[in-house]
Amino acid sequence: MKFNRFQDAYLYYLKRAYYEPQFENSPRGNKSKEILGISFTLTNPIDRVCYIAKRKINIVFNFAEAIWYLTGSNSLEYISYYAHNMKKYSMDDKTLTGTAYGPKIFAYGSDNINQWNRIIDLFNEDPDTKRAFISIFDVNEELALSNIDVSCTIGLHFLIRDSNLYMSTFMRANDAYRGVVSDIFSFSFIQEFLAAQLSLGVGNYYHNVSTYHVYEPDYKRVAELLNVEKEKCPNYSFPSMPRKDNWEDLNIVADYERQLRENVRTVSVKEINNLAVDAYWKQVVFLFAVYNSIQYCGKINRDYFNELIPQYQYLIKNRWSDKLEGV
Repeated sequence: MKFNRFQDAYLYYLKRAYYEPQFENSPRGNKSKEILGISFTLTNPIDRVCYIAKRKINIVFNFAEAIWYLTGSNSLEYISYYAHNMKKYSMDDKTLTGTAYGPKIFAYGSDNINQWNRIIDLFNEDPDTKRAFISIFDVNEELALSNIDVSCTIGLHFLIRDSNLYMSTFMRANDAYRGVVSDIFSFSFIQEFLAAQLSLGVGNYYHNVSTYHVYEPDYKRVAELLNVEKEKCPNYSFPSMPRKDNWEDLNIVADYERQLRENVRTVSVKEINNLAVDAYWKQVVFLFAVYNSIQYCGKINRDYFNELIPQYQYLIKNRWSDKLEGV
């Protein structure tokens, strides 16, 4: 199946998993509906967000998770600030192992292999190569039931064809209601980030999953979402990343993310607008600033909010309508 935007793929396969499951089972005691062996293509992976109001996408978490991966972090404190339920997946209350893909991308295994640099070197040697694969799932991961943090993703495969970067993701398991939303965002974000670094266009994104499922606690939410799926959604286009090596900008954004998350100082609108980064990345900092105001002040800061592009304003208002207070 081919889809131009993620939202359409999301609804199509969520409906299949919920209304037409192949199996109903209870892995690790968690009742679920499941379909096996799904694959779909996104012809415009940049359009990576679902705008359906009922779903209430957390755009701040989406960016935070993607940057968490690209900075190579495994910090629980970092990612749980944006998604408090992540704490239950940590075995030591400090780090995440399976869920933290960053260390596997940039420091894999006992030899700390930087797989990102390795595939760039490979592309420089042979742009037509089929070997540019980043492994995520590690054979050394603990698979016993006592460990609930096992990598859902097997790996990421990149191909350069006709001056575009194509990407295939392979997953052993994917949550059709929750997980796929953030996974598609992060993986297509990584695809676009690498494409920009290589001065390439963004080709198709291919999503391949062995078991695609909905868990029982989400059945009611899924049914409600699918009942209103035809609601009128805003026809936004998601912004494109600057076509350049974005590492310097990303590192600046990551530093501001840390300062805002730790609430170590106040960051003004003027300061963000004067950052030596592209407008695309300033918007991400404003998103983190809005989230900081929610977390530490209990309401959305009007000045930060007003700087956001309409797409982000819509998603913030839809997610945190109770925090608007005059916005």
